[in-house]
This record gives sequence, structure tokens and C-alpha cells, in this order.
Amino acid sequence: MANCQVLRMKKLSIKDLDLDKKRVFMRVDFNVPLDEHGYITDDTRIRQTLPTIEYALRHHARLILASHLGRPKGKPDPKFSLKPVAERLRMLLDERIGRACNVGFSPDCIGPEAEELARNLEAGQALLLENLRFHPEEEANDEKFSRALAKLAELYVNDAFGTAHRAHASTVGITKFVSKAAAGLLMEKELTYLGKVLADPQRPFVAILGGAKVSDKIGVIRNLMTRVDALLIGGAMAYTFFKADGREVGKSLVENDKLDMARQIERDAAARNLKFLLPADDVVADKIAPNARIAVVEATRAIPPDMMALDIGPRTIALYSQEIAKASTIVWNGPMGVFEVDPFAEGTVGVGLAVARNSRATSVVGGGDSVAAVHAAGVADKISHISTGGGASLEFLEGKKLPGVEALTDKR
Repeated sequence: MANCQVLRMKKLSIKDLDLDKKRVFMRVDFNVPLDEHGYITDDTRIRQTLPTIEYALRHHARLILASHLGRPKGKPDPKFSLKPVAERLRMLLDERIGRACNVGFSPDCIGPEAEELARNLEAGQALLLENLRFHPEEEANDEKFSRALAKLAELYVNDAFGTAHRAHASTVGITKFVSKAAAGLLMEKELTYLGKVLADPQRPFVAILGGAKVSDKIGVIRNLMTRVDALLIGGAMAYTFFKADGREVGKSLVENDKLDMARQIERDAAARNLKFLLPADDVVADKIAPNARIAVVEATRAIPPDMMALDIGPRTIALYSQEIAKASTIVWNGPMGVFEVDPFAEGTVGVGLAVARNSRATSVVGGGDSVAAVHAAGVADKISHISTGGGASLEFLEGKKLPGVEALTDKR
């Protein structure tokens, strides 16, 4: 499998590089949310890569940091400038290292000015480049643009797992024009945790999958079915399975073109003797709102035609919690309901609490909504690993090769 190959190939780590006085191009994920005034509202993504940045600076690298921010459509847009990120990074590094850190800012990511700023860096200094996606060549993985990025440095480090599933100039193209390309500490951690749960999980291995659409998770379901001992399904995707089984699901979200596929997945699960669990009861409502008319409906009964299922019910929370308590390895991707709206958050929070309570299991949570849920439940510190890459972790769990990982240098 692709993921097992990642483990066997053992890509170079930043720890394998001689960084002393070398110009190091580090791809990071500083795609942080900004408010209307350009202030950073959540600096989690900056904080997550601080260990790798600190490691490079302590080893006297001349560090060049590069990231995208938002969707500027291939041209400069002040709304998506990384300048505020440079200020926040400088503040966070000062706190972390305990001394003033010089973090320069380049108004472009390529060209004479960027080259001069990179050339003039001293050992232990950092330079943040302006938004990579101000150039359309970044997402096109353009060779000329890749070469221009590579001119800035001698070594390359990728610490942006969240972009590893994209074959862009800064994640793939640049690696062809540097002497060595290595994984940063955050990237290494992601590959270690995700690789281990797929290649060598402790059993029982339980996967929890939620979200709106079966179509978004087909690859993950098919790959995990060959590996897990139990698969717990929640979120709106459950109602495509229910409708495929002949249940009346009211106004619940259903992918009618995926009913045959849902039936096939259930047949395959039965043939494998896999514990494939759908909700035992549902929280249903007439609308998605705090003041909605709400009821709990057993899975054996029809959902009224004017109602829709928006969360798993209390019996399902208890049932899924029992399965989670038995697990030695847990993977969770996707919420159990519309958890952003209070009446429909209990299922997702309940699952999060159950995962947190099982302290002896290795637990890996991926996907933006699941990550938000464990933070909302106040149990993030009880999870073994929270993945930083929504799309990347999903593709990894599907068994796909990630271009940004494949491009890194193999260990000899």
C-alpha cells in the first residue's frame, strides 16, 4: 500500500541535514484566518510549525519561509498578504526562544529583491516570503517558477502537511532543483502517526467516519474496510445508507446517485465480517436552527416527511462510546451531525469525549470539522495526534500517494 511505502522509504528528516549557515527553503502552512482588518484570528497553524522553525534557527540555518494564504487567484491582493504573519511569527518566536528573533519580510517570493534578502540572511535569522499564490505559476507547478524559488536556497524542508496532496511548485517542483529535500518535524509526526495506524495498528482498530457525503469518503471507507475491526458511521452520510436499505429518511440529506454503492459497501462489510455500525437513533428537526422543533427517532422507524436527521441520538452515542472504549487504535474523520448548531452538537461532542476517555488507545483525529469538535469539547490535549491536513489526511487514509511526500529525498 502507498502508506506502507512511505514508512519503508523513510524520507529524509530535517534532523538528517547539515543546516549550519545553509540557506534553507522551508514550505510551511501559514494559511491562517484573518478578520476584515487583516488581524489574525487563530494562529494555530503558525504555532504548529514553531518546533521545526526553532530547530532550524538553533542549528544556525539561514531560514527562508514560504506559504500561501487564502485564494488570491494568482495575482497580488493586499487582503492576502503574509505581512501580518511575519509580525505574529516574530512575537511567537521571541516568546518561545526567549530572545529577540529577526524575522524579515520579502514583498515578493521570487525575483532580485527576494534573492538579495535571502543572500544577506545571517545564520539563525529568518525571512518570510510574500504569498506564493500571488503567482499563478505556483499552483501550475511551473518549472521556471520552481527554479526561481530554488535560487533562494541550498536545501529544502517541507513542514506543510496540509498542502502535501497538492503538486505545486513549492511542494514538488522546487525539490528537483535543490540538493536535498527533507520532511520537517510536523510533517514527520504526521507521517509517523498516520502511517502507523494504517500499516501497523494495535487492535482492536476502530474508525469513526462522519460528514455530509458518502461520495467524499468512498476511498477512505474502502481502504479502511480492509484494515479496521469496526467502522462507525455518523453524519448525513449515514442517511444514504439508510435510504439504500429502504428506510424513509424524510428531508435528510441523501445522495440518491450513490444508493447502489452504499448497498455494495454494506455487502462487502458483511462478507468481511466487519462490524459496520449505522446510528441506532437520530436527532431529527424541522430546520437547522437553535429554535427548531426536535425529536429523537429510533432507526427502526421512518423519519417524518417534514423532518431531517441532524445528529446521532443518545442510544447511538452510548453504543459508539462502548466500541471506542474497547479500541487500541482510533481514527476519526468527520462530525456526527451539524455540530455548529447547539441542539445538534451532542453526538459529535459525545464521540470526542469517548475518544478522549480511552487514554490507552492511539487516537488520530483528522479533518477540519473533527478537529474543531475536539477543541469545542475541550479534549484536544487528550488526543494522541490531531492532523493538520484535512484534504491531505483524507487522501492518506484513502491509501493515495501524496505528491509533496513522494518528492522528498529518500534516506540512503
